Amino acid sequence: MDIFLVPTLLLAKAVIGMAIVITVADVLLSWLIAADIFNINNKFVYAVIDTVSRLSGFMLAPIRRRMPISIGMLDISPVVLILLLTLCENVINRILLKFY
Repeated sequence: MDIFLVPTLLLAKAVIGMAIVITVADVLLSWLIAADIFNINNKFVYAVIDTVSRLSGFMLAPIRRRMPISIGMLDISPVVLILLLTLCENVINRILLKFY
């Protein structure tokens, strides 16, 4: 059974890691756009920002629906998402420790 479970858990852990990186990238890009550092009229920059925004948007949407309150102008849904993803990653680590 562990011949299928361990690779699946390792894949899930990698996907969770990528989701965290995408969420952090989305937050940083939104700050850089707000500070007018990036020119969104450039097609390549716009394509990168749009792709990262779409990838993180579907993960953040359920959190934003359940938690519409933000602190002033600060949106804390990425923080909640990263905490949830980290919790899932820690659970996977605990399960993997039982096999090694």
